[in-house]
Amino acid sequence: MFTAGAESLLHQARDIRDEELKKFCSRVVNLLQKDELGPDAVDALQRLFLIVSATKYKRKLEDTCVHLLQATLCSPKCPEQLQLLCASILREMSPRDDLSLSCDHIQSARQLSLVASVLLAQGDPKGEVRSVGQRVFRILESRQPEGPSPRHLLPVVSKITHLAPHTLHEDQTNQLSKRLVDWLRYASVQQGVAHTSGGFFSTPRARQPGPVTEVDGAVATDFFTVLSTGQHFTEDQWLNVQAFSMLRAWLLHSDPEGPSTPDADDRSELEGSTLSVLSAGSTAGRLLSPRERLREKAFEYCQRLAEQSTRRALRKGDSDLQKACLVEAVLVLDVLCRQDPSFLYRTLSCLKALHTRLCGDPARVRTLLPIAQFFLNHGEAAAVDSEAILRHLLTRTPSEFFHSPMLAFELTCFCRDNLPLFGRNLDILKRSFPNLFKLLAWNSPPLTAEFVALLPSLVDADTAVEVLHALLDLPCLTAALDLQLRLSPATSERPLWDPSLKIPSCLEASRDPQFQGLLQYLLRATASGTTERLGPLHRLLQPLASCARVVQCAQAVPTLLEAFFSAVTQFADGALTKQLALLLLERSDSLFQVPQYEAHVHRVLSSRFLALCALHPSLVVELAKELLEFVGSVSGIQGRGAMLASVVWAIGEYLSVSWDRRCTVEQINRFFEALEAVLFEVTQSRPSAALPRCPPQVVTVLMTTLTKLASRSQDLIPRVSLFLSKMRTPAQSPAPSSTSCEEDAGAVRTRAAELLTLLKMPSVAQFVLTPSTEVSEPRYHRDANTALPLALRTVSRLVEKETGLLPG
Repeated sequence: MFTAGAESLLHQARDIRDEELKKFCSRVVNLLQKDELGPDAVDALQRLFLIVSATKYKRKLEDTCVHLLQATLCSPKCPEQLQLLCASILREMSPRDDLSLSCDHIQSARQLSLVASVLLAQGDPKGEVRSVGQRVFRILESRQPEGPSPRHLLPVVSKITHLAPHTLHEDQTNQLSKRLVDWLRYASVQQGVAHTSGGFFSTPRARQPGPVTEVDGAVATDFFTVLSTGQHFTEDQWLNVQAFSMLRAWLLHSDPEGPSTPDADDRSELEGSTLSVLSAGSTAGRLLSPRERLREKAFEYCQRLAEQSTRRALRKGDSDLQKACLVEAVLVLDVLCRQDPSFLYRTLSCLKALHTRLCGDPARVRTLLPIAQFFLNHGEAAAVDSEAILRHLLTRTPSEFFHSPMLAFELTCFCRDNLPLFGRNLDILKRSFPNLFKLLAWNSPPLTAEFVALLPSLVDADTAVEVLHALLDLPCLTAALDLQLRLSPATSERPLWDPSLKIPSCLEASRDPQFQGLLQYLLRATASGTTERLGPLHRLLQPLASCARVVQCAQAVPTLLEAFFSAVTQFADGALTKQLALLLLERSDSLFQVPQYEAHVHRVLSSRFLALCALHPSLVVELAKELLEFVGSVSGIQGRGAMLASVVWAIGEYLSVSWDRRCTVEQINRFFEALEAVLFEVTQSRPSAALPRCPPQVVTVLMTTLTKLASRSQDLIPRVSLFLSKMRTPAQSPAPSSTSCEEDAGAVRTRAAELLTLLKMPSVAQFVLTPSTEVSEPRYHRDANTALPLALRTVSRLVEKETGLLPG
């Protein structure tokens, strides 16, 4: 981001200690006390500004130094460069309670803007905003030709309207609106005169300035705008540029609630009707108020910018300026139509033509966003269907420009902020989620928070399964987009992918028809309603798994999964819950292999599987076949430890007739035999490089679930008791290899002893391990005479008496 020299200077500034800063402040004080402030003072103030701005916390300056900085700033004889440095340092030190600045007697507009910037940075504890505003408007109201130029004061006015809009009086608002009309519409169309330094060769016969030109070099035939070009500019032309830069904020301040005239409601009913033609021309026969006149001139200005944007710029800088001004012009037109519906009819034809032209210009795709915003705001009133505009925006733009970070952020925020306005077009947004996920996959760190807010609106009963698959495959999508960019012609001189990764095998294999269909499915633009197994694609893209962008995307997936399940559990019925639970089982061993990705995702999937089972306990019985297949595959137990523990716990908790009347003894026996085989294999197998040690949490959950099942089918008690007896013996436990392993083995033996003792009283074991749903009522935990506390005390005494395992 910075050059090596700049980084070195920043580190030096951050490492300066308070004692060193105190000495440097003394030097600054000595320099500022001199009658003539020369280059040494400029250099010292530049260094001081670097020191106070290089850290995120405030530096403490000596009071004498702060006082001299204020005095230098307010001195009318001080050079402008020194005043600018003093103001910058004081702003960095804000807020401060000991400032004595005042703008009451300042006549220079430039100096007033600097002092005002410091005062406004203090907040408004002493009413500084109001006093600054009054002083600024007193200078703006002076119309003497030799008076100070208001050019430097307009940014101050914008800041005041943002901080305290109600401090301005009605007459002040009207006065500035009149001045803005003059600056916007009646700026000179002749170029400014170059400033000559005088001397022997300067003559009064200097070349007269010519007219301003358009961005394509043609002589301007209409009024001056921000897109007019020239060698030099006059003062009123600079004011024209600044007036346009603050126009939208000022329109919103001067009329935030829209038309306030008595017939506002009647006028709003004219939106989109043929009477808008009459209303558009009805202002010609009456005297307009200052704000209405400003709206008229602002509308003409925006139309002029739209016309100028069609010209082919000769310089890249002018082309970039065209794009930015066109975006701002559309936003201003949106404000105008919201405040005065009579502008709507005149604006529609202009924006329709503009949209048609921009759809074929990839360089100006960002302008489509404010146009879509306009039609979302006014489409219903103007009887214009915005569906085609939204469909084009959400279908083509993410597919072609996902690698543009600014466009990705703006489009995501557009979707998030306009959810209430989508209405019946919300289905377009939902069906476009694969395209929107391309933005997320390529720009996951900055867009994660926005998609967490957007996800609930993208998910419904029809798209939930496909969205969940897409979220789990998000890192794979990032790798596919990387591959797509490598296969396409470079969009810029600088590669958009990681050039350090050399993947010729991926590039060659991706042309195989076997992978073409899977890539097309993964890179689809809209929801397909189907799902594909992407295992072969995972293997193809595996060389890209270590790419930094893929790793960053993988780190965002757990957060997005949490947001997805929080949304889907609000409306999921039994059928959808069953689909999602089955999907979690299937996808737990088919994830894109990114470092640490599988472990983090399993942590979320395991907790959410339990939540789904708690929401619909009958899932365990309905998915009995799938659950048996899942627990029977011990080969992946190390990678699926968290998921296996949750599945086994859900079996022990919900495989009971008290949760589902369809539960039978035969089902309990089948699950018992499957879990018994798993427990035997993970406990009797010695750890090795091929089969690492099984996590103790999985072992204890397996033992507990087997005990629960045995308490519900008491014929199984002898079998589980025999196994638990073996687990109590240290010789039967896996050999520990470290202190932590010894602690884990001790915890397993303790749990085995507790469960074994509990099984010696089958009726009590069944009550404790399979409590009824009434136990969740508070009285079972508050009343000492109810069944549950009494049973627990009885079991505790028996366990203490027989085994001495529990403390007295």
